[in-house]
Amino acid sequence: MEAGAAQKHLGDALFLDVRESYEFDAGHIEGSIHIPLMQLPERFAELPKDRTVIAVCQIGQRSELAAHFLTEQGFDAHNLEAGIAKFYERVEPLTTTPKMGPVLWQLPENFHRDDDRLAEALAALPPGRHTFEFRHASWFKEPVYELLREHGAALAIGDHPERPFQSHEMTADWTFVRFHYGHRGRRGNYAESELETWAKRLERWREDVEILVYFNNDWEEFAPRNAVVLRRKLAP
Repeated sequence: MEAGAAQKHLGDALFLDVRESYEFDAGHIEGSIHIPLMQLPERFAELPKDRTVIAVCQIGQRSELAAHFLTEQGFDAHNLEAGIAKFYERVEPLTTTPKMGPVLWQLPENFHRDDDRLAEALAALPPGRHTFEFRHASWFKEPVYELLREHGAALAIGDHPERPFQSHEMTADWTFVRFHYGHRGRRGNYAESELETWAKRLERWREDVEILVYFNNDWEEFAPRNAVVLRRKLAP
C-alpha cells in the first residue's frame, strides 16, 4: 500500500511502527503504536483485529515482514510501500561509483517461505546486484533457487552452526558468503583448520563464479583476523 492509498484508511487504520526504539524516538507518525519487529511475534495480541493495520518503518523491508506476519495471524495488514525507492534515494551517490557493491536483503528466522512475495520483491528491485539471505529452512528449495536465477539474484551463503540447513547453491554468476560464527573456534572465532576447509571450497567455486566474502562484525574483533588468515590461504 502506497502512502496515498493509506490516507483513505486514516479514519480507522492503525499505524504500527516496527522500527527500533531509537528510530521511533527520533520521529514517528502521530498516534502510531510502536512494537519493534523482533518483538512482534510475542506482542501481536496487543493489536486490535477489528482495525486495518498499516506497518511502517524507515526503508520498507521490516514493515513488509511485519505485514506478512500479521496477515498470517488473521489481521487486515498492509505494508506502507515506497521503501525501496527511499533506500536507493539515500544511497544514490554510491550507485554510479565502483564502491556500490551488492545489496543484501536479509530475512529473519521467523519469516517462512513465500514464493509469491519473493517474486514480487524480485520484480520490484532496481538494476544491480542483489542477494537474499534466508534464515528459515523452508526457503532452501529448488523453486526458490529458480526464482533467484530468473532475476540474476544470488543466494547468500550464511555460515552459522545454528543454521545447518544453509545450502551452497549458486543462483547467479557470483555468490555472496557471510561468515557469521565459527563452528570450531571459541566464542564464534573461526579455527584455522576451518578456514583451511573454506579456502579449498572457495578455490573450487571461483573457477565458475565470482565470490564476495564478508566476516560478520563481532565484539572480540575475530572478523579482521579471520579475514587475514583466509586471504593468506587463498591462492593469488
